[in-house]
Amino acid sequence: MNSIAVCFVCLGNICRSPSAEAVMRDLVERAKLSDRIVIDSAGTGNWHIGDPPDERAQRAAKKRSYDLSALRGRQVVVDDFARFDLIIAMDDANFTALTMLSPPEHRDKIRMLMEFATRDDSRVVVDPYFGGEEGFETVLDQCEDACEGLLKALRAQLIV
Repeated sequence: MNSIAVCFVCLGNICRSPSAEAVMRDLVERAKLSDRIVIDSAGTGNWHIGDPPDERAQRAAKKRSYDLSALRGRQVVVDDFARFDLIIAMDDANFTALTMLSPPEHRDKIRMLMEFATRDDSRVVVDPYFGGEEGFETVLDQCEDACEGLLKALRAQLIV
């Protein structure tokens, strides 16, 4: 039985990537694929290592029955490129940072989350950190759309 490991990446790992992780975990659990799809998140920056997700992200997620409380910020490390089958960037800056950090043989694993979206044609998941509460709702809308598309793509790779 094969499995797939996915890591969502944003800047600080306290807003967008933990939100994507929680949304994807929920979808994978409901699809009964938790034993086949490994999910994690990380940040390209080191400012929030060990910190819980932003309170605003947690509140927005809780309204939709996602629990971010157990998640803690961590920074992407070079070993992640061998460990994960897909490294999913939230925006262009993180895509570039991941590309620079990645060993050349793993660069094809780096993708943009929004390329999996089917309802939203945005290129990036907008960083809500310096905005209001509505930005965190938008992040969840984008993550729900794109993670549904991602799960569909992953199912095609798994022998179900």
